[in-house]
Amino acid sequence: MKRLAILGGGESGVGAAILGKQKGFEVFVSDKGEISKKYIEVLLNNAIEFEEKQHTESKILNADIVVKSPGIADTVPLVIKLKDKCIQVISEIEFASKYTDATIIGITGSNGKTTTTLLLHHILKCANLNVGVAGNIGDSFAQQVAEEAFDSYVLELSSFQLDGIVNFNSHIAILTNITPDHLDRYEYDFEKYIASKFKITKNQKETDYLIYDADDEAIRNWLKKNKTRAKLVPFSLEKELEYGAFLKNKTITININKETFKMPISTLTVKGKHNVKNAMAATMAARLLKVRKEAIKESLESFEGAEHRLENVAKIYGVEYINDSKATNVNATFYALECMDKQTVWIVGGVDKGNDYNDLLPLVREKVKAIVCLGLDNDKIKNTFGNVVDIVVETAGAEEAVKVARKLSEKGDAVLLSPACASFDLFENYEDRGRQFKAAVRSL
Repeated sequence: MKRLAILGGGESGVGAAILGKQKGFEVFVSDKGEISKKYIEVLLNNAIEFEEKQHTESKILNADIVVKSPGIADTVPLVIKLKDKCIQVISEIEFASKYTDATIIGITGSNGKTTTTLLLHHILKCANLNVGVAGNIGDSFAQQVAEEAFDSYVLELSSFQLDGIVNFNSHIAILTNITPDHLDRYEYDFEKYIASKFKITKNQKETDYLIYDADDEAIRNWLKKNKTRAKLVPFSLEKELEYGAFLKNKTITININKETFKMPISTLTVKGKHNVKNAMAATMAARLLKVRKEAIKESLESFEGAEHRLENVAKIYGVEYINDSKATNVNATFYALECMDKQTVWIVGGVDKGNDYNDLLPLVREKVKAIVCLGLDNDKIKNTFGNVVDIVVETAGAEEAVKVARKLSEKGDAVLLSPACASFDLFENYEDRGRQFKAAVRSL
């Protein structure tokens, strides 16, 4: 019996354990931290051996294959030891893909991948396709492969997940954009991060498709220097395209498969230029999967958007409160500020990942009346914006940040949580940050 060791007892690790057990592996799950109660229950119910708060190397270095949580870097000593012993270390995405023949649509990018994933899944479900959604969203891909029988999957894929692939392939790959993010994981080398994102196309064939943002300089430059076998399907807001999707006169035009499909942007329930691009990408993928035009239009009109992404929380005393906790990098916050049509109290801060805030300066000058810092180390934010915004206040939690923002705002303003940073200094993750923000707003 082959031995499968799994590093990390979270969603992806436990899902891989369930699939591994089903496929006849001897499975061992190891987590250096605490495993949450709900996952311990699953492991016990499935009679899967596990440990927490330690890595017992003797039980890991004897594995035939190791599935590693995307949160664990390749530079961790245990991972280096595994590779020195020529033990294959892969991601849950790679492991699960070995056991399904489903059509895979993989979506990556620095920003927009969650909205694009949810939007495409919504379109395909409304068209009555038997489709699952996984990756960074919902139940793990591996668990769904073990327990469901979907014909296709829409997968949101982070660069960390893509770093752990060997043979995984998406029939349709979507690359929403590439801007500097997670550079702390890539030795502060943007080129390494770009290469990581492009792993989504490394195993594609001539019969596969790569949908990409033709306005994105990093993507264009990579495609000039590198070959991909997939058929290239671009989208753009800046230029008309003979093949692909473009915007003209507030109407999206899509030219693929020798057909033209037009759609006014007023059809979209999600607002902002970035969401026009997300809709273009999702719509082209749906058309490549032969979804009818009318079904696509109806789906776009009924889509409600992603939680924690420009989510309207409440309007209190004439002030709008907006939860954009998923904005964990500067580019995502740029989109959020660009969408603001009111004077804004901006809640920002957290764990800096090598951020350069200078791109935000014109938008902050124009739209931001006060800054509320929500992080343990706010020096960089204060140094960048201290001369641009008159009021900069430091706070130590979501409840305090919301109370301060309320005092600084007046009727007709917006309070925007768009942190541009990771959340791990004060919160479990960006979802926890967003939920605490919403709870604080609702208790005002």
